[in-house]
Amino acid sequence: MADPIALLALGLDAAIGWPDALYRRIGHPVGGFARIIGACERRWNRETAAEPARRLLGLATVILLLLITIGIGIGIETAAARITGGWVIIAIAAFPGLAQHSLYVHVRPVAIALAAGDLPAARTALGRIVGRDTETLGAAGVARAAIESLAESFCDGVVAPLFWLLIGGLPGLWAYKAINTADSLIGHREPRWRAFGWAAARADDLLNLAPARLSALLLCCAGPGGWQTVRRDARKHASPNAGWPEAAMAGVLRLRLAGPIAYDGVTHMKPWIGSGKTQASAGDIVRGLQLYARACALLWIVAGGIAWLR
Repeated sequence: MADPIALLALGLDAAIGWPDALYRRIGHPVGGFARIIGACERRWNRETAAEPARRLLGLATVILLLLITIGIGIGIETAAARITGGWVIIAIAAFPGLAQHSLYVHVRPVAIALAAGDLPAARTALGRIVGRDTETLGAAGVARAAIESLAESFCDGVVAPLFWLLIGGLPGLWAYKAINTADSLIGHREPRWRAFGWAAARADDLLNLAPARLSALLLCCAGPGGWQTVRRDARKHASPNAGWPEAAMAGVLRLRLAGPIAYDGVTHMKPWIGSGKTQASAGDIVRGLQLYARACALLWIVAGGIAWLR
């Protein structure tokens, strides 16, 4: 992989993201993964099948996704290697897998609506980025949920894709995005998906092990006070990875995140992460976005350092 690829991909994502006009015209590559996953789930995840068979078919879905994404990635890199300046083509093919720009522009409207006192609009904006129930959340609950999503998505949408781009080139990045998409769609514990989505969930856990801890480190370096919370609370989360960036964000912002949460009308009594205030506000979302921007800048420095060393 040519050294400047990661930096150019980061730059393109930060500058333009994935434009709405382009999304309306051709969609997004992740949408293609979702269609493949949905087709496999409808065809193979039958309630009448035994659990071992459903697990095996879920594993087949993961393998199919990996074969497609890795194959396409290798094909693009091979073709680009024959062209002068082909590394630019690889960077252009890579940048849609990053979400610096998209994450910022989706979280910011929550803060704007809360600051204006428009709780229904804030709930609507939040509903675009989280899977939990938002209808009954108060202003503080909306703010906490937005900050939690920002922390977790910093890993899933920025650090992890870049990590796998640096490790495995274009095939590595898009293989990660395919598995992460599968986990978000079928990697759930509800009866319908528990067996079929098992392979997707475990693969996502594995691929996020290093990026989640790197995300926490970057957030702690971008603002003081987070490392103690990470050491104490990172493992309180049900996920082996999500608690790391969330604890770092909670520590730096002096907030308590997580706690009781409702999905599909069912409240889950999750432990609190952090020891600060629970009454988060629009201002705390803004501070979270500022912390996120600083952590992204540090990530640019890391990518630049790797490029220089190579």
